[in-house]
Amino acid sequence: VGPMVAYRDSRTEGIDLELEKTLPFADHFGICGIAKQPFNTVYQLMAVLKEHPEYADTVEDFLLVPEYLSYKLTGKKAHEWTNVSTTALCDAKTRSWSESILRAAGLPEKWFRTPIVQPGAVLGGFLPEIAAQVGYDAQVALPAPPDTGSAYMAVPARDDQAAFLSSGTWSLLGTELQTPVTDASALAAGFTNEGGYNGTTRFLKNIMGMWMLQCIHKEIGEVHSFAQMAQLAARSTYPAYVDATDNRFLAPANMLEEVKQALKDAGAPQPQEFADILRAVTMGLAVCYKNAIAEMSSITGKTFTSVNIVGGGSQNIVLNQMTADLTGLPVYAGPTEGTALGNLASQMIAAGEFATLADFRRALPDSFDILTFEPKEEK
Repeated sequence: VGPMVAYRDSRTEGIDLELEKTLPFADHFGICGIAKQPFNTVYQLMAVLKEHPEYADTVEDFLLVPEYLSYKLTGKKAHEWTNVSTTALCDAKTRSWSESILRAAGLPEKWFRTPIVQPGAVLGGFLPEIAAQVGYDAQVALPAPPDTGSAYMAVPARDDQAAFLSSGTWSLLGTELQTPVTDASALAAGFTNEGGYNGTTRFLKNIMGMWMLQCIHKEIGEVHSFAQMAQLAARSTYPAYVDATDNRFLAPANMLEEVKQALKDAGAPQPQEFADILRAVTMGLAVCYKNAIAEMSSITGKTFTSVNIVGGGSQNIVLNQMTADLTGLPVYAGPTEGTALGNLASQMIAAGEFATLADFRRALPDSFDILTFEPKEEK
């Protein structure tokens, strides 16, 4: 009914405070288990209604983008659990829409009547016009559509004490649990509970990730490759680093200047070279990984034995080694195309090619290069 809006858009600014007038965030988190982020869907929908109050009457339903694409292929509407679990509109324990959150947010009840299904659900074949256009019919099976939801499925974890890191634009560091953790410790540490495949919970923390380096890469005119930038960071001896969980890095006008200002605000020495900026960002990411694993261990009671990195960021060998050194844990890096592989896992299990997700994960080391980084220093 209107144009698409980027999730980093500032239209949601202050919306969280409006919601807190009717639903304090501690109570909100206790229901949904989703950490507060300005881009959460609950704030997006509230912002949409603020801009277009007429939608309350004229719009009959809504779908998230992956669900809309499936609808355009099949003509069938369905919400997929791992996707809607991230919206901060659901009850993490009942795995359904939360009436109390919807009511507090002032969202129309009629928008939430489409059923919620689990990843791997088969919607059916193509619409006739789609089949005619592509020249064949196919069964459409839903993956875990959040990129992290699929990426976590492609982690070839060796045991249940593995820390998972989906490393791309965002760094999503966490683990798989059987039940969500929505207590005060998880709230205070900024963790989030997202639905996972086969009824699991992805207990994880959002860290800015490669977005910071991507912005810098663009701002310098792409004169250095990402691999060259990593090597520059490795050669610098700059002692300070930035907090890669700080929302000041979400959508700054200029990332380079924002990093410099953050270091200045923290009382750090002034960077002398471009390599110093790169080290401050790269080391900041590794420190955030270390801290998140320690917090996660304290909250869940798990003792983590490894860090397993999938996604494009797994190719940053300097960051991988820093992570191993700081955490004191071996780092297993790869596969790089984690999200695509996790999507394939859903399809292949639905088609009977693999019986279980565990079977799929066991096949990954035989099919893809997975690099090992052993800790070189005790920290």
